[in-house]
Amino acid sequence: MCYAQTKRGGRMAKDTLIGKVIHYYDKIEVAVIQLSKGLKVGDKVKFVHGEDSFEQDVESMQLEHVQITEGKKGQEIAIKVDKKVSSGTLVYLV
Repeated sequence: MCYAQTKRGGRMAKDTLIGKVIHYYDKIEVAVIQLSKGLKVGDKVKFVHGEDSFEQDVESMQLEHVQITEGKKGQEIAIKVDKKVSSGTLVYLV
């Protein structure tokens, strides 16, 4: 299992890898994520690509252009992102 480690409150915490970006639509700032674990609206995620990373809350998600509240393992879901991402960017549940 893959983990990214971050320091919180003096202790090391592990963020769980939940998927990776497979496409990014720059005009509408939407990332398509292939999920390896479930994800829900309201969850906080971290995008990591090389040395670059940022965190954001999942405010909404779509599956085949339909609003959903939860994505399941194996699905390709789309979410609006705060910053540009590229294919291969790893997505962690924080």
